[in-house]
Amino acid sequence: MRDLSGMHALVTGGSRGLGPYVARALAREGARLTLTARTAGELRKVAEGLAANPIVSDLTDDDARSELLKRAVAEQGPVDILVNNAGIEWIQPYTKLPPDAVDAMIRTNLLAPLMLSRAVLNGMVDRRRGHVVMMSSLGGKKGSPYSATYAATKAGLIAWTSSMRAELRETGVGVSVVCPGFVSEVGMFAVRDERAPWILGTSTPEAVACAVVRAIQRDIGEIIVNPGPVRLWMMVEALSPSLMSWLLDKAGIFDYYRRRAEAEESRVHERTDSEAG
Repeated sequence: MRDLSGMHALVTGGSRGLGPYVARALAREGARLTLTARTAGELRKVAEGLAANPIVSDLTDDDARSELLKRAVAEQGPVDILVNNAGIEWIQPYTKLPPDAVDAMIRTNLLAPLMLSRAVLNGMVDRRRGHVVMMSSLGGKKGSPYSATYAATKAGLIAWTSSMRAELRETGVGVSVVCPGFVSEVGMFAVRDERAPWILGTSTPEAVACAVVRAIQRDIGEIIVNPGPVRLWMMVEALSPSLMSWLLDKAGIFDYYRRRAEAEESRVHERTDSEAG
């Protein structure tokens, strides 16, 4: 099992959602932390409680990513662990999703983690140690309605990890992907006002953070974090995608996403009407 004590961990999306939980879990293992996000106030608040180094950055900008890594290395040394946690999502019918929202999701959820990983991997390979974690989602394993772009970006992270694990064999560098389902309280698919469909259930953010640490320590390629019978329906998906879609529909998954899309559309209209007034 890999000892994380003294290793420099860079966690993106460190100001909110799952980021602070992942940061705390790494800190408990003795890692030195650099946290990054776009929101300065929230980021500094989280960093202060962990004696972490906060760096405000927009990961979708090439120059900003370069500056982030330059500062992180200058202030904490080479990056030993990179956790690509930052992400965004819109739940809407794809044909109604604005083009700039599609572009933003691709840049934030897929392009930024790939490019950030590329920037740290050469140094890791040279030192023959290091680990990259991609925060994906069950949505990347089986797409749901009204979240097509989000699912595409998360599926890309899963495929990238599979390819890179084969490419980096025997280099001393590991890559992992963590796929949470519905998470209580925080994260992009946080369950607050209504329960998740019974077939999936919910996980705690602490469970997701523990999965990240376990993936690094044991060099596990993929961890699905969900209490439901996920492995079973993955087998059904492999045998018959149409049957799996039928089962998810009957279990209320598709209806759940439809309600979320309608709620999001209502919020957009409310904001538009308010601004117009």
